[in-house]
Amino acid sequence: MTHKAEQVAERLLSPEMFTGWGVRTLATTMGAYNPMSYHNGSVWPHDNTILATGLMRYGFVEQAQRVATGILDAAETFGGRLPELFCGFDRGDYDAPVPYPTSCSPQAWAAATPVQLMRSLLRFDPWMSHSQVWVAPAWPARYGRLAIHNIPLAGRRVDLEVDGASTRITGLPDDVEIVRQSRRPPAPAPHNHEQHPAPDMPSDPASPRGRPA
Repeated sequence: MTHKAEQVAERLLSPEMFTGWGVRTLATTMGAYNPMSYHNGSVWPHDNTILATGLMRYGFVEQAQRVATGILDAAETFGGRLPELFCGFDRGDYDAPVPYPTSCSPQAWAAATPVQLMRSLLRFDPWMSHSQVWVAPAWPARYGRLAIHNIPLAGRRVDLEVDGASTRITGLPDDVEIVRQSRRPPAPAPHNHEQHPAPDMPSDPASPRGRPA
């Protein structure tokens, strides 16, 4: 729920959860915490991508950037190929993430992590059923200019360029609106538990998000 989002963001970025490379699966204050375990204190790039995406959607831009850049920094130390997971030791203790001995690498969802992190940092959200593309980059200055070419979108090949405060999208059909702001988070369900779509979500009952729970 939106009223709990601030507490969640604060907790995720706390020293007990955030290593500097990413968010642990379990806080250091928990009895079962073990930074070298599979699920009880390790860092999963895939999970962190979901966290960064959610933080960005709810407006916690700085927190999302910290998670995203931490994971991307970790990717560099792994030669550009993120593993399934790595150990949850603090960044202040070691110069690089400590590998998890039996982690899969390459691994499919870890390989997709940088792509979704980039999309989250760009706050790039096509909504083709409404002929809209939402874009409001929160692209860290440390990465400099970004140009992406030949994005398949709306039956075309689209180019996106971000350079400081300037954002350009070219190649979209004339009837597609560019909305230069970030998408709102989904609205919470009413207290009577009826399901209603959020203002910016699809209302098509055939859509997975439009079906009753």
